[in-house]
Amino acid sequence: MERLLRRAGAAVAALLATGACTAPAPAPPAAPPAAPARELTQAERLRVSDATEVLLQRCMRRAGFSYWTSPRLSLEESRPSDYVNDDVEWARKHGYGSRIQAAADRYRRTNPNGAYREGLSPERRRSYDEVLDGGRRARLLTARIPGGTASVHKRLGGCSESAERELYGDPDAWFRADKTVTNLQPLYVSRILRDERFTTALAAWARCMERAGFGYADPSAAREATARTADFAAETRTAVAEARCARETSLAAVARERQSHYLDSLRGTYGGELDAHRRMERRASERAAGITGPRT
Repeated sequence: MERLLRRAGAAVAALLATGACTAPAPAPPAAPPAAPARELTQAERLRVSDATEVLLQRCMRRAGFSYWTSPRLSLEESRPSDYVNDDVEWARKHGYGSRIQAAADRYRRTNPNGAYREGLSPERRRSYDEVLDGGRRARLLTARIPGGTASVHKRLGGCSESAERELYGDPDAWFRADKTVTNLQPLYVSRILRDERFTTALAAWARCMERAGFGYADPSAAREATARTADFAAETRTAVAEARCARETSLAAVARERQSHYLDSLRGTYGGELDAHRRMERRASERAAGITGPRT
């Protein structure tokens, strides 16, 4: 009996061993979807812009032309223009940024690159244009605007194309993704303006402004009014009141959160473009770090 039990046990063990060898291996668990690349900070975006200028200058110089990079505004001066400002100290110092904008406008009117180009002979000028952006030989890029049938176009070539290729990898894909993402706003702005959380915060902001002596229904009305006066002291007073009320009522935070919410609601249609845009921005930021220093 004992010998029989040993034989039966050996047979079962052999059977299990055979089964273990022949049974299919379990499928490995699916890898979690990659998290979308984070949005660039303002400092990172400025570094990409700086790197673009540096690459253009290097390319033009290799071709025998002079090229001047644009003056760099400080990180503080380059603060992006949001729906409403809640930075009281920035408003106290810069108002709505009219003086910063005026300085940028003056540079555009006196840009040394324009004067240099005009001083070239007609033949050299044509060569300059071709080297810079392809001139008449530049190829045409096209991107469809979201939510309609309209398209935008851009001619690209020369050093401009090589700079974009160095930073973004594929200038054509970058143009399509960028024009899609930067033109999504009309698809959700009307929804934000009807959003209860936003309208409640905006009404509270308007009441706060009225108590401060400024009867404006929204931040754009305040800015338009100060732009007509060309009075920097008045601009600063209004901007400081706007920022204080935006902080007191959390209007800026609500506006940013609601924008993020409604932008995410478009991911079903434009998720691919949004993710591609962030990936290419991230690539450009990483490349820019090896070309120019950080913006301060």
